[in-house]
Amino acid sequence: MSSKLDVVLGLQWGDEGKGKIVDVLAGRYPAVARFQGGPNAGHSLHFDGKSFVVRSIPSGIFREGSINIIGSGVVLDPVTFQEECGNVSAMGVNPKEKVVISKKAHLILPTHRLLDAAYEAAAGKGKIGSTLKGIGPTYTDKVGRHGLRVGDILAPDFKERFAKLKGRHLRLLADLGFECDPDRDEAAWMEATEFLKEFELVDCEYFVDGLLKGDKPILAEGAQGSMLDVDFGSYPFVTSSSTTVGGVCTGLGLAPSRVGKVFGIFKAYCTRVGSGPFPTELFDETGETLRRVGHEFGAVTGRPRRCGWLDLVALKYTSMIDGVTDLIMMKSDCLDDFDTIKVCTSYKVNGVETKEVPFDIAIKVEPVYTEFPGWKKDLTGMRSEAELPEEFKSYIKFIEDYIGVPVSIISLGPDREATIER
Repeated sequence: MSSKLDVVLGLQWGDEGKGKIVDVLAGRYPAVARFQGGPNAGHSLHFDGKSFVVRSIPSGIFREGSINIIGSGVVLDPVTFQEECGNVSAMGVNPKEKVVISKKAHLILPTHRLLDAAYEAAAGKGKIGSTLKGIGPTYTDKVGRHGLRVGDILAPDFKERFAKLKGRHLRLLADLGFECDPDRDEAAWMEATEFLKEFELVDCEYFVDGLLKGDKPILAEGAQGSMLDVDFGSYPFVTSSSTTVGGVCTGLGLAPSRVGKVFGIFKAYCTRVGSGPFPTELFDETGETLRRVGHEFGAVTGRPRRCGWLDLVALKYTSMIDGVTDLIMMKSDCLDDFDTIKVCTSYKVNGVETKEVPFDIAIKVEPVYTEFPGWKKDLTGMRSEAELPEEFKSYIKFIEDYIGVPVSIISLGPDREATIER
């Protein structure tokens, strides 16, 4: 019997806590796969009193016996990947025994990073807020059919292919008038591609098919969030890949009929990093409190995150697009001390109230809130649903009724154990 592939997706603007949930669920899956994105992902894992951030390696790396797949839709920086593998090895895990890499995943070159910085500098005040990891330019080359893939490192003329793409980048950098040393990181990058050859490089679509036919279910792990999807997010302030459930199929080479459960993760409030629209953003003391209590600083960049109340209009929109079967609520404990908690239940656009996300949410969108009494209790030590205060249960029920999907897991802290399954 063929197994299904289940998916964990962020439903907001990223940073929802996907790493923890994948780590919690990974014990039930022989394989965990990343299907898109690059080293701008920072999935934080906390277990046995230790903390770890994974960027390109899937979050199942520390689960015994797990296979971790870097899929075809991912863009991979060999240098960052080699550094990450060194950190994993220092934790007593051999990544070469547990990670397989799709030959069709695209490579981030040192000049991709330079282009990223050049484009942001040229954009001035209109900049996207890129993490400057070279991800956007790499996806641009992929779509423009200029890119280099992991499988290309095995070709006898790989260095010639590299030089051709680098030459193209140098011409673009010259046109942008961007001053830089294009050779500075090249030796380390070439050394890191040799390191990649020590891993099992696979045809991802066949590898995934073989696991599922062998009755080995897979957990696919999304990076960023659905509101950053290149097609359906807050364009142009989005990432460069498909962060929604459709990206799973294109990123791993999988038919939609083989997708099983879709776990949609959201925070009990909202955050966003970088530029772009954010209807429920708070610019007051409440926003500062959320940032402080929630430790809302980027796992990779350290940038402070913008904070705001939960946006159910956007959450229902992404749940619809992703076909979410199970909601997972994170960081509810960060709201423990609030007297009143607000939730956005509709937008006012040009004076007209709507429960739909408009074509361009960069226009003036006024959130309409529903207020709830706070629970004023410390949730962090609670490990069963029976312990949860009634005010908190009412908050959850309202969300479930609005979205039309059950909240099946509640996270009440960063550790694996701080999790209630309903």
